[in-house]
Amino acid sequence: MLKKRSMNKCYFVAIVAILTSFFLCACGGSRLPLEKIRTSLKGVPTYSIVLDDMKEEGNLFKTHYHKYSIITDDKATKTDWLEVPENYYKQNVSFLGMTIWVKKDGKESKNIGPPGYEYVGDKWYGQWNTNSSGQSFWAFYGQYHFISAMLGHGPIFRSQYANYTRSLTQNRPYYGTNKEYGTNGSLTKKQKPNFYSRRMARMRTKQSSFSDRVNQRVGRTRTSARGRSGTWGK
Repeated sequence: MLKKRSMNKCYFVAIVAILTSFFLCACGGSRLPLEKIRTSLKGVPTYSIVLDDMKEEGNLFKTHYHKYSIITDDKATKTDWLEVPENYYKQNVSFLGMTIWVKKDGKESKNIGPPGYEYVGDKWYGQWNTNSSGQSFWAFYGQYHFISAMLGHGPIFRSQYANYTRSLTQNRPYYGTNKEYGTNGSLTKKQKPNFYSRRMARMRTKQSSFSDRVNQRVGRTRTSARGRSGTWGK
């Protein structure tokens, strides 16, 4: 156990150096930002990547961006805005606030689910407890409380975790028992107000722009009609 903790401290120092280098040169290139992050963390045995935020800018020619949280044993580190291709943005548009990539003990997988679920069941991070109602739930150890906090609600019950693992075996994203996670999830809407504010602002801008175009066309039609009417009267 002590040996693993010592190794994790060394990995954390490496992560800081790697991420600093990565963030300074994240722009440009044909590879996805997620792939660059994975490459930069090649020597780190355990981490997960959460789609922390996303946005699109521009009207006629749109530019798309992601922001990620990288969870390691010690902390969660957020990236800056990173440009992504439109098709990749659309592929992940439903996964706001969710884990989209996991590496556990050297094994990588695209497990899409609520942040923190990927660490449940691992005795290094916590343990199963039983509440007064006889329900089994997962409790993270104190040093990993930041992982639990990312969930935005109470403990993870064993039944919820069973649904999560079942979804993974079926290669399906897990949005929670009541679909409270992901872009359309009730908890996500509380946790990510800036995303929804930006989206509403874009919708209002589009509606306003559409109304302006309609009014301009109607105005031109009326002007043209008056012109023709004047000609007929001569």
